[in-house]
Formats: sequence, structure tokens, C-alpha cells
Amino acid sequence: MKKHRCMPCGWIYDPQKGDPENGIAPGTAFEDLPEDWACPLCGADKESFEEI
Repeated sequence: MKKHRCMPCGWIYDPQKGDPENGIAPGTAFEDLPEDWACPLCGADKESFEEI
């Protein structure tokens, strides 16, 4: 599973960590995030992320 960076703010989504504060369990691949999930730091949508 690859990490993804939010292009507007630089926050990194790490699938090993998930986003537990927003209901995303560790081990969740970026591709499996809900379509309405947004960056927890700046609120950007999934389209604003790039694979790193």
C-alpha cells in the first residue's frame, strides 16, 4: 500500500496508520477510502492527493 500526499497542504495519508480520528482503520488503502473522505488537515478531496 502506497502513501499519498495532499497537494494543497502536504499532509501524508499513510495506509499503515489510516485516519482513525475520521473513522478510517489502520490498513485501509487510499483507493478504499470513501469517496467523500477529505484531508483531515485542510479539507481537500481525494482528487487533490498524489501517490508518493
